[in-house]
Amino acid sequence: MSDVTLDLIRRSATRVDRAWLVSLSIIAVLALADAAQVMPTVQFTAEQLLNTAPYVLFAVLTVAYLKASGAETIVARAFEGREVRMIILAALFGGLAPFCSCEVIPFVAGLLALGTPLSAVMAFWLASPLMDPPAFLITAGALGWSFAVGKTVAAVGMGLMGGFAIKLATQAGWFINPLQADAVGSTCGCGPSPFSGKPVWRFWEDPARRTIFYAQAIENGLFLFKWLTLAYLLESLMITYIPAEAIAGIVGGNGLLAIMASALIGAPAYLNSYAAPPLVAGLMEQGMSAGGGMAFMVAGAVSCIPAMTAVFALVRRAVFVTYVALGFIGAVLSGVIFGTLVDLALI
Repeated sequence: MSDVTLDLIRRSATRVDRAWLVSLSIIAVLALADAAQVMPTVQFTAEQLLNTAPYVLFAVLTVAYLKASGAETIVARAFEGREVRMIILAALFGGLAPFCSCEVIPFVAGLLALGTPLSAVMAFWLASPLMDPPAFLITAGALGWSFAVGKTVAAVGMGLMGGFAIKLATQAGWFINPLQADAVGSTCGCGPSPFSGKPVWRFWEDPARRTIFYAQAIENGLFLFKWLTLAYLLESLMITYIPAEAIAGIVGGNGLLAIMASALIGAPAYLNSYAAPPLVAGLMEQGMSAGGGMAFMVAGAVSCIPAMTAVFALVRRAVFVTYVALGFIGAVLSGVIFGTLVDLALI
């Protein structure tokens, strides 16, 4: 294992992360307020982490392989050709590509600077935070395969909806100059530009790519572990302290108002796609409907901090507001459609 990878391990071990601080604070407050509940909460969290571990391990290795092989370069090819083709491929790649949050910023900035239609970029932007390989497997582990597949379809569907909506808007004369004058890319050091290079599928033959594999596996593994730990802690507290009737009274049922309420609650929660599934599982145990759970997850993912920051940093205010509106509408529609299919026992 290289010095770069070992350095990553040391930095990850010594750096105090806010997610870990929140998790430790929860345990500390619980010890002061209700000491008898500390061990059941820790045990619940550990059991859920153990149950999810196979999904997380597979997801971590998959993403590390894609990063090391340079498979992300394929995504850039979606933004070539006719606009309709771009929108369709951008929605598909956005729902599946393993981009980290900071990579999206320079990628999209480059696309807009090159004159890529905003419609295709919006399709990618809406779909990208909703689903990727780790999120798919974690959702399947927490909520079942139907939820994971449903959210993937919702991600692609939202991308298509947003892309074609923006296409119509630009044809009507809106969003002629979407990019901010001072928009800049990220300097987080995520690697080379995804516009260049070709995938090297046999990455293990290249020492540099092996280093990328090890580093990505460690980084993603620690990232998922910390967020899932926090999510399962919150789920345990929710099940223990929040009355089921209170949840059911707000977001219970598959009616439009209940699904809209779920989306409204999910949007300001700013949850990424890794922390949301365990929380939704807890909410559904307390009375949230399947449609409400889907709306909550979709709204939270679209409005998560990295996704919102990327959009806000690059485009003009009108485009940002449109992104938020499309995200909310898509979340409600996803919840209504998914809830209806569950009620009809079609999934």
